[in-house]
Amino acid sequence: MQMVIIAGGLATRLKQISSKTPKSMIEVLDKPFLLYQIELLKKHDIKDIVLCIGHYGDQIKQYFGSGQKFGVHIEYSDEGENLLGTGGALRKAHNLLKDDFFVMWGDSYLLLDYQDIYSTYKRSNNLGLMVVYKNLNKGDKSNVAIKNNQVVLYDKWSDRKDLIYIDNGVSVFNRKILDLIPENKVFALEEIFKHLVFKGDLLAYKTEQKFYEIGSFDGIKEFANLIKE
Repeated sequence: MQMVIIAGGLATRLKQISSKTPKSMIEVLDKPFLLYQIELLKKHDIKDIVLCIGHYGDQIKQYFGSGQKFGVHIEYSDEGENLLGTGGALRKAHNLLKDDFFVMWGDSYLLLDYQDIYSTYKRSNNLGLMVVYKNLNKGDKSNVAIKNNQVVLYDKWSDRKDLIYIDNGVSVFNRKILDLIPENKVFALEEIFKHLVFKGDLLAYKTEQKFYEIGSFDGIKEFANLIKE
């Protein structure tokens, strides 16, 4: 299994501690957040990792290198400071990607059964799978509606009552979706989700495990408490 981590974005809400540090390298209890992610993936036998980097990405390369000392294999796709968005970053990494691959964000920590997620995806004929959490608008706004284990609506702005799930931050794709992303242009991954929904090609994988994140100071505190426990 291969995991792509989108780790090139700017930490606009964390300028006090990340003005010269990639968000994924923010330290929590004296360890970079990205190291927690990699250690978690390794426990689930995901050792093939592609890091899509940009903002101060050299710091990530210097710390993790090839990944060998952490028991994984890491390759890099570097946008530099010319950020292409979440979808554009994925397209830029196309030559590193296998036929099927996971995608997750560089600021999310997800206690999931990755093996089962991948097996569920492979048993389907879908080009994509989205892990969803039934949050009922608690905390973050719900943005997903599902029916018969398929995502039938993905919308961040609508107030429709059937939007009771939220994208939990992990997806699986077939590399055919890369053909839908323009090369060297800013493009959001949510446009791929919308296309797959329209085609009836996005499987939903429901989880009862909420995600943890370090995109905010409250999120960092909550994640630190999780690690302490």
